[in-house]
Amino acid sequence: MRKTAFLFPGQGTQLVGMGKDFYRQYKDAREVFDQANDVLGFDLASLCFEGNQEELNKTSLCQPAILVTSFAILQVLKKSSFFETSTCDAVAGLSLGEYTAHVAAGSLAFADAVKLVYKRGVYMQEACEMNPGGMVSVIGLDDAKIEQICDELKPFGVICAANYNSPGQVVISGETTMLEKAALLAKERGARMAIPLKVHGAFHSDLMSPASDKLSSELKSTAISRSKIPVVANIHADYVAEPEEIRMSLAKQLNSPVRWSQSMLKLIQDGISQFYEIGPGKTLSGLMKKIDATQQVKSIGTITDL
Repeated sequence: MRKTAFLFPGQGTQLVGMGKDFYRQYKDAREVFDQANDVLGFDLASLCFEGNQEELNKTSLCQPAILVTSFAILQVLKKSSFFETSTCDAVAGLSLGEYTAHVAAGSLAFADAVKLVYKRGVYMQEACEMNPGGMVSVIGLDDAKIEQICDELKPFGVICAANYNSPGQVVISGETTMLEKAALLAKERGARMAIPLKVHGAFHSDLMSPASDKLSSELKSTAISRSKIPVVANIHADYVAEPEEIRMSLAKQLNSPVRWSQSMLKLIQDGISQFYEIGPGKTLSGLMKKIDATQQVKSIGTITDL
């Protein structure tokens, strides 16, 4: 039997219309969106299906929207004959997607996860306004060279490697002036490109520490169970299962690097050879092609994908 992992996308994959086909066709998907509407006290389904893209892009809204869409698709898959979801051997999610992974693994109740990611988005937005910054994707340099650039600039301001997406593609995060200097140094040292991302803050850097502190308080009062399926945590690319280590990893994730490339290599090393990306977009399957081109990821974001 091939070992299987479910992967869940993060912020940036949101698109007006996501989940609409599943909502129309499947009762299980409708129940997920309807429950989320009740939990949040506003019509998230309408925002996802017919909303304004600029509104959906807001950190506090896109985060619950992506989680809910991903979980709605998962619920449909669980009760369908498309494949046997009970044979899932591990789960992982990119940043925000880690919350969906914990819902899938049974460590977080869906309603609690919806509340948490909404508050997470609000806290991140507040931190962005308090500590302005940004992110830049550096392409064509290895991890060590990017870390060296960040280390050289750290005495002058906040700068760090924030997302290890794939070999040769690392996102750096920090203060705008530091990012400009880092981008210049990266190009001088052989980077093919240094592309500013369309985000309004320095996610996964020390500038997110106020959000991390607030989220930590929320996590303390949230019921978390031992995971039924191994979950790979972004912060160290290793498994978490116990409630306290889950709380710590989710709080720390906000101001720590996302080690996605290392997380995928961990799963491959442990014998996973079948991957399903569940949720909007095909970002994770694209990254896998760069991490290990021999692995195939089946993306399921629309009914057509089935």
